[in-house]
Amino acid sequence: MLLRIAVQAKGRLYDETMSFLGESDIKLNAVKRSLLVQSSKFPVEVQFLRDDDIPQSVATGVADIGIVGENEYVEKNENAEIVKRLGFSKCRLSLAIPKDVEYPGVQWFEGRKIATSYPGILSTFLKTQNVNAEIHVITGSVEVAPGIGLADAIFDIVSSGSTLVSNRLKEVEVVMKSEALLIGNRNLCDEKKEILKELLFRMDAVKTAEDKKYVLMNAPKERLEEIIQVLPGMKSPTVMPLAQEGWCSVHTVLDEKCFWEIIGKLKSLGAEGILVLPIEKMIL
Repeated sequence: MLLRIAVQAKGRLYDETMSFLGESDIKLNAVKRSLLVQSSKFPVEVQFLRDDDIPQSVATGVADIGIVGENEYVEKNENAEIVKRLGFSKCRLSLAIPKDVEYPGVQWFEGRKIATSYPGILSTFLKTQNVNAEIHVITGSVEVAPGIGLADAIFDIVSSGSTLVSNRLKEVEVVMKSEALLIGNRNLCDEKKEILKELLFRMDAVKTAEDKKYVLMNAPKERLEEIIQVLPGMKSPTVMPLAQEGWCSVHTVLDEKCFWEIIGKLKSLGAEGILVLPIEKMIL
């Protein structure tokens, strides 16, 4: 039995999904121009779809699980459950208006025409703000709508904001933040649940290792207790004696966010020969 996972057929989410599956040791035999590809080392087959078709495919059981942007999941409002937040492909859904227009607040949109590919999310937001605006649904390059007189404003995905700048638009309201989600059918059989459980185990090992570094250093024994106090790593560091009298080797895991601050403290306490290695997977 195979667990079928629906993923986006192209685009940034496709690239990041393929990389993530690869790191989870889900190896695919072929990808290009194939709609359905089986993994060679894990009971999974990958189905390539348009991003906006993934929520319905999972909800109806055409696919068992899927990786999709939160924006599409919320917009489609299908009966599929969120299994795991994956933390990549982060972006936001925002309202943007022409760069030179003064923006006094959300009431500016009253009576205006807004172009978007996400009418559901936008409609809900406007209702909460008591704003009546005309929603003009288009697909494709939403950001060009104000420039050609099709709309007064847009509601669309924003990542870096460079697309808005190139179209002389400015972001004025962030309506929701989005990231990649692993969603699932609510009626998986027990066998498929077991496969999903193993897949989640692998994914967790990859996610836990993100932004972590394995650090080895030589430390003077007389400062060892002070050095251990500085280290916030997993449980307790590994300490091994060195051939040179009065020295030991200390191994630990550090989070990249606090890496340089801690390395500075370690050096001031006499640590030497500090070696930093990437971590592929971490199982807690």
